[in-house]
Amino acid sequence: MLLELSIENFAIIKQLYLTFHKGMTALTGETGAGKSIIIDAMGLLAGGRGSTDYIRQGKQKCVLEGLFELPKHSSFKVLLDDLGIDQRDELLIIQRDITSSGKSICRVNGRIVTLGNLKKIGAYLVDIQGQNEHQDLLQAEKHLQLVDSFGSQSFKDQLIDYQKKYDAYREFEKRVRAIQENEQSYIQRIDMLNFQKKEIEEADLQIDEEEKLVEERDKLANFQKIVDAFAKSHEILAGESGNSLDGIGEAAQEIQEVAYLDKEYEQINENVQNAYYLLQDAAGEVSNILDQMELDEGRLEEVNARLEVIRQLKRKYGESIAAVLSYDEKISAELEQVDVTGNKLEEMQTALDQKHQNVWEIAESLHTQRKQIAQKLEKDILQELSDLYLENTQFEVRFFEEKKELNRNGLDQLEFYLTTNPGEPLKPLAKVASGGELSRMLLALKSIFSKAQEKTSIVFDEVDTGVSGRVAQAIAEKISGIAYGSQVLCITHLPQVAAAGDYQYLISKEVQSGRTKTTVQEIDTTERVQEIARMLSGAEITDLTMENAKEMLTQAGKIA
Repeated sequence: MLLELSIENFAIIKQLYLTFHKGMTALTGETGAGKSIIIDAMGLLAGGRGSTDYIRQGKQKCVLEGLFELPKHSSFKVLLDDLGIDQRDELLIIQRDITSSGKSICRVNGRIVTLGNLKKIGAYLVDIQGQNEHQDLLQAEKHLQLVDSFGSQSFKDQLIDYQKKYDAYREFEKRVRAIQENEQSYIQRIDMLNFQKKEIEEADLQIDEEEKLVEERDKLANFQKIVDAFAKSHEILAGESGNSLDGIGEAAQEIQEVAYLDKEYEQINENVQNAYYLLQDAAGEVSNILDQMELDEGRLEEVNARLEVIRQLKRKYGESIAAVLSYDEKISAELEQVDVTGNKLEEMQTALDQKHQNVWEIAESLHTQRKQIAQKLEKDILQELSDLYLENTQFEVRFFEEKKELNRNGLDQLEFYLTTNPGEPLKPLAKVASGGELSRMLLALKSIFSKAQEKTSIVFDEVDTGVSGRVAQAIAEKISGIAYGSQVLCITHLPQVAAAGDYQYLISKEVQSGRTKTTVQEIDTTERVQEIARMLSGAEITDLTMENAKEMLTQAGKIA
């Protein structure tokens, strides 16, 4: 439900802040005052396509903000979770900025979302119905979805299960058809994948192997250089001629004898002693290395050969050993899915036929249930139309049996047909021409589907066009009934509909400093009498029209 609406620099609205209530709210005012502009703003907050034309003349951007009560649908909560939108406060703040450069920035609870995702969110929040925007109700391709929405939860669950199985069937069918259409090239691809898999797995690559081999190769390639360096070092440190360690030992002995005479001498003595022992250890380690070193001429060839294997595999399958192994996993998965050998294709065709039979049987079950749902829907809509003084109407959900083709919704193609004149044949709903009859038809359908669709806010934008008298009163009662327990906003020029509202907002415009400005205010009972009297008589309000306005509000139960 919409709780608050803030509009800034939108069309002829400079700044506007509104609060809304549960129940039915009538929006009234002179033609051109800006009633539809408010509905346009709500449509943009629900994900409608924006335009720089909406920005007030002379301004750089318009800002729309709406505060909504969080819908209770579990699927809506899943959607918000998927989008990372906070929902702890059970409220939803939607903000939309449209700049003069054409950018549209959408935020939901402070998080920026795409226009596509805002539209998904808005589908749960606002349902705008207008005389010239028939939406799903007049689109024949959407009638099937409307019938399904009237079904039980068990039916809806079965439909979801069917769609999952249908998608899996179609995916499997694509794989089989691809194999059948180009079997030779497909087999060649499988052979290539098997070759690649064998080549990689026979190499038995290890993640850190290449780095270790490079290090070993460098040592082997520089073996003589390493031997010469260690031999020379050992000769210098511990050689028989000019033994460096003996000289350092004698120096250490001399310094030790005078070290006690000065703290500085003690430090020098300690450093020399440490150096002497470290060099002794180093000389021993160098000697051990020299004793152990032995050139394995064959090993260098082995290492180079192994590195060449790794290089070739990297050139073919990835930039690193990890990438090559990842590619191996990928082709292994593909080979597991489709192992076309011997009678595999025949087996796959048999499996495809079985899947087709399974989804067909479920689709047949859905068809049978839809027939039952359609019968109940026809009965309920005829009752709604009777309430709206279209008691002679015939309405039918017509199934096109000759067009049965398996699709994601089952086997059915259907369309709403009706006639409002006895003796005349039923025609598609979209071809109903009378404005008054169309208004009532839309309202009847919306009255039926509003509960099934469970929209939090329903907006009627002049759906009462072309009616008057008792029909107008019936429409007022029908809209008021839809608003029971929910929220309905209704732009109307009919006093009967305005009087039925639990609340009424007066929309007007005025010129200030050469600029047109739209204002909206919630009016009290006295002001409602005045406004409804204006709607009854036009510019000249008489005592009689004032009394008629009071009587309308009294009959509607809005004043005592």
